Amino acid sequence: MSPEERRLRSQLNRLLSRRAVIHGSLIRRRRVCGKTHCKCTRGELHEGLYLVVTERGVPRQMYVPKQWEQTVQQWIDNYREARKLMDDVSRIHWDKVRNRQD
Repeated sequence: MSPEERRLRSQLNRLLSRRAVIHGSLIRRRRVCGKTHCKCTRGELHEGLYLVVTERGVPRQMYVPKQWEQTVQQWIDNYREARKLMDDVSRIHWDKVRNRQD
């Protein structure tokens, strides 16, 4: 194993063993609640934060309370970092196959 691969695998292992990960995205939605005298009927829409994930090709959404926003965003960022590390390791192995190396 090359020093670069060892470094990437070590980073990936540390990330996955110490942090939560989630594959998804956060989106903000603005909507009308339906109450006749609410401010949203005058254009001041209610804003909500949602976690969007796709499972077996089906998108799913879940409301995320405001106090969870930073936590969930960090989990998403952790997933993206892990994915990048895995892509980097994959690139190393791609090069090994291309160059017929062990």
